[in-house]
Amino acid sequence: MFGAFAKGIGQLGDKLTRRLLWISIGLAVGVFLVLWFVIGFLLTTTTIFEISWLENLTDLGAGIATLVLIWLLFPAVVSAGIGFLLDRVADCVEARYYSHLPPARNVGMGEVLVTTAKFLAVLIALNLLTMVFLLFPPVFPFVFYAVNGYLLSREYFELVASRRLDPADALRLRKAHGGTLFVAGIVIAFLLTVPVVNLLAPIIATATMVHLFEGWRFRA
Repeated sequence: MFGAFAKGIGQLGDKLTRRLLWISIGLAVGVFLVLWFVIGFLLTTTTIFEISWLENLTDLGAGIATLVLIWLLFPAVVSAGIGFLLDRVADCVEARYYSHLPPARNVGMGEVLVTTAKFLAVLIALNLLTMVFLLFPPVFPFVFYAVNGYLLSREYFELVASRRLDPADALRLRKAHGGTLFVAGIVIAFLLTVPVVNLLAPIIATATMVHLFEGWRFRA
């Protein structure tokens, strides 16, 4: 698994990947700004107290809450937001390491949009539920990374596997390597919560998953 992540990081230096990398960074920054304005607007424009100093204190708290919510929701939204780009990243990885493979199945934009919408809805809903555990600070990181690790590993794996396998075979392969995928997903979730690194994480995650998938598929 760590070898796959090392290759995934190395993919950032690939000539074919660089343009996609800059597009990914631009989209990630865009996602951050949209979350900032939407969440910030909703929290800061809601009047709770009529007393000015209490309302100012509330607005300060809203600013902090905005940052927390962006940090929590960023992995879900950025992964879904650039989902259509990641298929091209997988193409770049295959061109570099697996050039013997035949062309992958063409995944239509409609299929990508439907899959992405479902994934985004589930991931945001579960992340909002995990906020309950903010009341128990020692427990929260474990719950947050466990939930996101499972869901992100599943999403990235299915993105890659759907290009080469039918759904039934992809499911069998995913279940056969569920433990490794879960750990890989936790690493991906962690990368997506580290400032600056999270701008590169979707590319790294996709490239890593291609290497894991091809390694498992050839041994199956």
